[in-house]
Amino acid sequence: MAAIRLEGVRKSFGDLEVIKGVDLQIDEREFVVFVGPSGCGKSTLLRLVSGLEEVSEGKILIDGTEATGLPPAERGLSMVFQSYALYPHMTVRENMGFGLKMARVPASKITRKVEDAATILHLMDLLDRKPKALSGGQRQRVAIGRAIVREPKAFLFDEPLSNLDAALRIEMRIEIAKLHQSLDATMIYVTHDQVEAMTLADKIVVLNGGEVEQIGAPLDLYWRPANLFVARFIGAPQMNILECDTRSTDGKPVSVILSGREVLRLPGSPDPVMGGPVKLGIRPEHITFAEEGPGHFSGTVSVAEHLGGDSFIHVDVEGLGTVTVRAPGGTSAAVGDRVALRFAEEKCHLFDSDGLAARWHGMQATSIPESVRRPSQEP
Repeated sequence: MAAIRLEGVRKSFGDLEVIKGVDLQIDEREFVVFVGPSGCGKSTLLRLVSGLEEVSEGKILIDGTEATGLPPAERGLSMVFQSYALYPHMTVRENMGFGLKMARVPASKITRKVEDAATILHLMDLLDRKPKALSGGQRQRVAIGRAIVREPKAFLFDEPLSNLDAALRIEMRIEIAKLHQSLDATMIYVTHDQVEAMTLADKIVVLNGGEVEQIGAPLDLYWRPANLFVARFIGAPQMNILECDTRSTDGKPVSVILSGREVLRLPGSPDPVMGGPVKLGIRPEHITFAEEGPGHFSGTVSVAEHLGGDSFIHVDVEGLGTVTVRAPGGTSAAVGDRVALRFAEEKCHLFDSDGLAARWHGMQATSIPESVRRPSQEP
């Protein structure tokens, strides 16, 4: 398996620069996900790694050897596309082994490789079927199998689940996670779906407008977003972002003024020291219903989404706007109800006028809970 390194990679189409200087280290056997909104450059970046697009500036190294100018066939990578691209007149067996046949690999070796891949992907009973007799999920597994038989240095996935319905997406997401574990392979995966990114990745690269906003483990990005873009993009429902004023002196807790009154005192102290208008971020699951009282916010339920295990309650709060609360599925809140909200002060985030997250000294408001922290993660 290969380690892949990008050094100052840029890509322009004429005067339009779509990748604006990316530095990235992908370690052996790591599952890295490029995630971001449509048009952010994630697929272009993957195509640069694969060799399907030429780099305008910078270097790409595979296993320490520069591969910037190498054609795709010489990079030792396999790519799985959004489109299955299966030959309709060939069987599953023939589709999976076609690339090896073109490379003049002996037939006995092709048979062994195809059957080994089919066993991993649970396709043994389907090897003699043609694509028209397969479901969408089965076709995607065939496309993945075609990549596996080449025994590449790394696998590249370009939104491979986009054509599947919701149930199949979940099923195939689990299959890809198991595949990574069984192959112990280096994988780069592109998606716009942050749930796929959070559940599959060892490391997430958040892209926006051709630039990297943040790189980190899924829970690092969730608990410690570097800026407003990442805070809003990672997490569903989206983090609540509220306009506020702050008062702070060096080494002292921050007083937060929302809707004209001081209601929160955040533990620890931020660096840099914050004062004046900033933005407060708090995730819907860190807001609870409470009795009316000091430090609580009153509002009216405008929308109640009851999903079974969870309920997403949207509350119109005077002076703050609409605040989303993630509540247990059995909550009785209904449209028109008056409710009071309590914010978990230790789970709040502050963002300065440039949208950058504050770093904290002392007790960190955005630290990762002990129950989910890995040994290598420090608060």
